[in-house]
Amino acid sequence: MKRDFQPVVYMMASRKYGTIYAGVTSNLTQRVQQHRENVFEGFSKDKNTKMLVWYEQHMTMETAIIREKQTKKWNRQWKINLIEAENPDWRDLAVDFGFPPSWTLGK
Repeated sequence: MKRDFQPVVYMMASRKYGTIYAGVTSNLTQRVQQHRENVFEGFSKDKNTKMLVWYEQHMTMETAIIREKQTKKWNRQWKINLIEAENPDWRDLAVDFGFPPSWTLGK
Protein backbone atom coordinates (compact mmCIF):
# COMPACT_ATOMS: atom_id res chain seq x y z
CA MET A 1 0.00 0.00 0.00
CA LYS A 2 1.27 3.47 -0.78
CA ARG A 3 2.07 5.87 2.01
CA ASP A 4 -0.07 8.96 2.51
CA PHE A 5 1.30 12.41 1.80
CA GLN A 6 3.17 11.42 -1.32
CA PRO A 7 2.55 13.34 -4.55
CA VAL A 8 0.40 11.26 -6.88
CA VAL A 9 -1.17 11.81 -10.29
CA TYR A 10 -4.32 9.72 -10.62
CA MET A 11 -7.24 8.96 -12.91
CA MET A 12 -10.77 8.25 -11.79
CA ALA A 13 -13.43 6.84 -14.11
CA SER A 14 -17.20 6.55 -14.04
CA ARG A 15 -16.97 2.98 -15.40
CA LYS A 16 -14.88 0.97 -17.85
CA TYR A 17 -14.39 3.20 -20.92
CA GLY A 18 -16.51 5.84 -19.20
CA THR A 19 -15.66 9.41 -18.32
CA ILE A 20 -12.07 9.88 -17.12
CA TYR A 21 -10.92 12.51 -14.64
CA ALA A 22 -7.21 13.23 -14.07
CA GLY A 23 -6.01 14.90 -10.90
CA VAL A 24 -3.09 15.38 -8.52
CA THR A 25 -2.93 15.02 -4.74
CA SER A 26 -0.54 14.49 -1.88
CA ASN A 27 -2.92 12.06 -0.14
CA LEU A 28 -4.47 9.53 -2.51
CA THR A 29 -6.65 7.68 0.00
CA GLN A 30 -8.16 10.94 1.22
CA ARG A 31 -8.75 12.15 -2.34
CA VAL A 32 -10.45 8.88 -3.35
CA GLN A 33 -12.76 9.26 -0.35
CA GLN A 34 -13.55 12.83 -1.42
CA HIS A 35 -14.42 11.67 -4.94
CA ARG A 36 -16.66 8.94 -3.57
CA GLU A 37 -18.46 11.38 -1.28
CA ASN A 38 -18.84 14.03 -4.03
CA VAL A 39 -17.16 16.60 -1.79
CA PHE A 40 -16.20 18.93 -4.64
CA GLU A 41 -18.62 20.50 -7.07
CA GLY A 42 -17.83 20.31 -10.78
CA PHE A 43 -16.75 17.86 -13.45
CA SER A 44 -15.87 14.89 -11.26
CA LYS A 45 -19.14 15.06 -9.30
CA ASP A 46 -21.24 15.72 -12.41
CA LYS A 47 -19.70 12.77 -14.26
CA ASN A 48 -19.70 10.41 -11.24
CA THR A 49 -16.01 9.49 -11.46
CA LYS A 50 -15.58 7.31 -8.36
CA MET A 51 -13.44 4.43 -9.62
CA LEU A 52 -9.65 4.75 -9.22
CA VAL A 53 -8.23 3.20 -12.40
CA TRP A 54 -4.65 4.53 -12.53
CA TYR A 55 -2.13 6.35 -10.38
CA GLU A 56 1.52 7.27 -10.53
CA GLN A 57 3.64 8.28 -7.54
CA HIS A 58 6.14 11.16 -7.74
CA MET A 59 9.02 12.32 -5.58
CA THR A 60 7.87 15.97 -5.56
CA MET A 61 4.59 17.80 -5.96
CA GLU A 62 6.21 19.88 -8.70
CA THR A 63 6.82 16.84 -10.93
CA ALA A 64 3.36 15.48 -10.13
CA ILE A 65 1.71 18.74 -11.20
CA ILE A 66 3.72 18.80 -14.42
CA ARG A 67 2.60 15.23 -15.19
CA GLU A 68 -1.04 16.01 -14.32
CA LYS A 69 -1.07 18.99 -16.68
CA GLN A 70 0.49 16.79 -19.36
CA THR A 71 -2.13 14.04 -19.01
CA LYS A 72 -5.02 16.52 -18.94
CA LYS A 73 -3.93 17.72 -22.41
CA TRP A 74 -3.82 14.20 -23.84
CA ASN A 75 -6.55 12.89 -26.07
CA ARG A 76 -8.88 10.28 -24.65
CA GLN A 77 -7.22 7.30 -26.35
CA TRP A 78 -3.82 8.12 -24.85
CA LYS A 79 -5.40 8.13 -21.38
CA ILE A 80 -7.10 4.81 -22.09
CA ASN A 81 -3.78 3.36 -23.29
CA LEU A 82 -2.05 4.52 -20.10
CA ILE A 83 -4.75 2.97 -17.92
CA GLU A 84 -4.81 -0.31 -19.83
CA ALA A 85 -1.02 -0.67 -19.81
CA GLU A 86 -1.19 -1.21 -16.04
CA ASN A 87 -4.87 -2.00 -15.43
CA PRO A 88 -6.26 -3.76 -18.53
CA ASP A 89 -9.48 -4.81 -16.76
CA TRP A 90 -10.16 -1.33 -15.38
CA ARG A 91 -10.22 -2.78 -11.88
CA ASP A 92 -11.11 -0.33 -9.10
CA LEU A 93 -7.65 0.09 -7.54
CA ALA A 94 -9.11 1.78 -4.46
CA VAL A 95 -10.18 -1.68 -3.29
CA ASP A 96 -6.49 -2.33 -2.61
CA PHE A 97 -6.60 0.53 -0.07
CA GLY A 98 -9.61 -0.92 1.75
CA PHE A 99 -12.41 0.89 -0.10
CA PRO A 100 -15.51 -0.99 -1.21
CA PRO A 101 -15.82 -1.47 -5.00
CA SER A 102 -17.13 1.70 -6.62
CA TRP A 103 -20.02 -0.15 -8.26
CA THR A 104 -21.50 -0.65 -4.77
CA LEU A 105 -21.88 3.11 -4.38
CA GLY A 106 -24.93 5.01 -5.53
CA LYS A 107 -24.70 8.07 -7.74
